[in-house]
Amino acid sequence: MILRSRRVSFRVFPVLCGVVFSLGLFSASAAFAQDQATTQSTTPSASQSDDAASHKVFNAKTATLDNGLRVVVVENPRAPVVTHMVWYRVGAADEQPGKSGIAHFLEHLMFKGQSNPDHPALGSLGPGQFSKIVKSLGGQDNAFTTQDYTAFYQSVASENLETVMTMEAGRMRGLAPPLKEVKSENKVIQEERRQRTDNDPRAQMAEQMDAALFPNHPYGTPVIGWMHEMQGLTWDDAKAFYDQYYAPNNAIVVVAGDVKAEKVFQMAKDTYGQLAKRDIPVRKRTISPPFIASNNIYLSDKTIHEPVFIREYRVPSYREHSEHSLALQVLEQIVGGGASSRLYRKLVVEDKIATNVNFYYNPDAWNDATIHVSATPAPGRSMMDVQNAIDNIFRDLIKNGISDEELSDAVTSMQADAVYALDSLSGPAMILGRSLITGTPLDDVEHWPQKIEGVTKAQVMEVAVRYLNPDAPYKNPPVNGYLLPKAAKEAQ
Repeated sequence: MILRSRRVSFRVFPVLCGVVFSLGLFSASAAFAQDQATTQSTTPSASQSDDAASHKVFNAKTATLDNGLRVVVVENPRAPVVTHMVWYRVGAADEQPGKSGIAHFLEHLMFKGQSNPDHPALGSLGPGQFSKIVKSLGGQDNAFTTQDYTAFYQSVASENLETVMTMEAGRMRGLAPPLKEVKSENKVIQEERRQRTDNDPRAQMAEQMDAALFPNHPYGTPVIGWMHEMQGLTWDDAKAFYDQYYAPNNAIVVVAGDVKAEKVFQMAKDTYGQLAKRDIPVRKRTISPPFIASNNIYLSDKTIHEPVFIREYRVPSYREHSEHSLALQVLEQIVGGGASSRLYRKLVVEDKIATNVNFYYNPDAWNDATIHVSATPAPGRSMMDVQNAIDNIFRDLIKNGISDEELSDAVTSMQADAVYALDSLSGPAMILGRSLITGTPLDDVEHWPQKIEGVTKAQVMEVAVRYLNPDAPYKNPPVNGYLLPKAAKEAQ
């Protein structure tokens, strides 16, 4: 199944997807906000200030095994359950040209059987047995593939952690699906593409916009793959990809819940520690040339009942430029963070040009990240009305700047919203995993509240001027998309 947020492909819609797509990179600030809310409303002493400055959001503990596997643990005894996640530093953007979809195909095959003659303690499982065992333990499991990583997870009672760690270690190097399962699963991913992309004009539009936004870069190829290439994928293709990238020294294990770190480290040594490290190729990707013109993508379909204007920008990810990324996160809140944001207030409430508007920035990427803007014109309004209004809002932002109040409210709101998201026992595992696997240092995640508090108006305005100025586009101008009802397109 394809869910589009940082170009993600899901084997099955995961229970945790609401967490992975709603938090952003550093919404871990919730814990900090919650702690601050419980302190007395008096001027802090010097010692209290020092405590706040050294505060860590998760207080995660980490260790690296001799074979290179990194293990990260968040202790949370509120309930006797645990989330165990394995993050591999490989995704669709690492595929060989002409083999699109192999990363996602392999994700499916990881559930189709494993054998470990060299490591008997890790056991062997037949097709589908992995998930059946997790279910028999009262837990749930799933997996997802993106451009930059592939992840597998289980949520189980704490007493069953070693069981799922053993099984997961078993398929890290012991994948052995029957050939009939390989052929059957190839048909499954083809049908997934038909249902989730080919039969969904919104997904088709997203795919076309990515292709235009990322020329000469693998992010322009869909995670699920192009159909004609998917049809030719074989077990030899999957096995070669698996042997190249699935290894302990190319993975991060994150465990969050009712556990003790030292015990988890020992479990990891007893299970994953049996596996040898492998030579992993250095990640090298092509570079997009500078754009010389803007791109407009038009798509009409009879299933579309309301037109939608969509725009996407290429901007730095946190790994590429942490200072700009932090400022972009604050800018996202000011421009698009709910009913009080500039876009919603102006387009929907005051001028009634649109019935809804969205603006979001996802900083989790190995290469460039994206800003996504979309809006539905109000009755009697055109797509160009919406597009021009958005441009004018950005012009006003660039000309007049932001206020101290907007900056303060944005930071406070970002922290407050995250409090509820981080109440989840699985949320920390998801946040830490995708942050670390896309190149963010653990210390940056732990001290995000202090970092976001340090973002200045000047920094916010610098990224607004650099990336959002409609009259002076960045080196890669945005791509505009026009998703139209069939009749509207014919009339146009």
